[in-house]
Amino acid sequence: MHRSAPRLSRILACAAVPVMLVAVGCSSDSGSGSGSDAKKSADSSSSGAASTEPTKPAVEPAKFGDLPDPCSSIGKGTIEDLVPDAKKKGGTAGRSSDLSVRGSCSWNGLKDNGVKGSQYRWLSVALTRFDSDQSLGSGADRAAEDYTKQVAKEKATEGAQKVATADAAGIGDEATAITYGLDKSDEKFENSTVVARTGNVVVTLTYNGAGFAGAKTPSAADILKDAQKAAKEAVAAVGRTAEASKSDGPSDGKSDEKKDEKSDGDKDAKKDDAEATPKS
Repeated sequence: MHRSAPRLSRILACAAVPVMLVAVGCSSDSGSGSGSDAKKSADSSSSGAASTEPTKPAVEPAKFGDLPDPCSSIGKGTIEDLVPDAKKKGGTAGRSSDLSVRGSCSWNGLKDNGVKGSQYRWLSVALTRFDSDQSLGSGADRAAEDYTKQVAKEKATEGAQKVATADAAGIGDEATAITYGLDKSDEKFENSTVVARTGNVVVTLTYNGAGFAGAKTPSAADILKDAQKAAKEAVAAVGRTAEASKSDGPSDGKSDEKKDEKSDGDKDAKKDDAEATPKS
């Protein structure tokens, strides 16, 4: 009897161990499951937040949708003044795959002054238009970038001497005049380039001159003044083209209705006159 009591106690103790292990195991599984679900929920929430991106605002529409004919962008009188005895009065157009986006024209002439030598002049104008694009930006912003590039390009002209830049007030939205001297073919040339931006269009006008056969070289001030005058005309031509496009827009239908009414009225009047006139 004394031996059986300890033995019974050991059996009961061993039987209790699996029960405790099962309880512990259940408790562990329950905690693991709830943690996994919480993690999945958090991941799903963060994924949803990341996929929601703010909508980009629409870019500003381009101001100009077309370009003027470059060879007609500067008045005939101005051409005669700036390029006396021009070889081609109407200018020489540059090549372009799309004149509504890019175009250019140039004039050159040599005025013979006899024993006083000759005066050579060269004038060119280039027009570039930029459309608005959702991925590239507005036409005005793209034109502003090109404007900056063109100014830097002119300032870096190879062989240019005494390069100077100045704001050209009153020409488009912004304009810069670049002046410099240039030795070419044993002659001294004075050069002025005006780079201007109006809306989404960049206008680059270059004017230069030289005295041949002992003739006096034109002054830098005169070349600059004439270049600015021509650049103003080219910028104004861009605006006129836009106004012309608006006036040529689609009809509102009212004028057509009035035309139809007038036509019908004329037909009725003719019919009444015919009926009232006695037949021979």
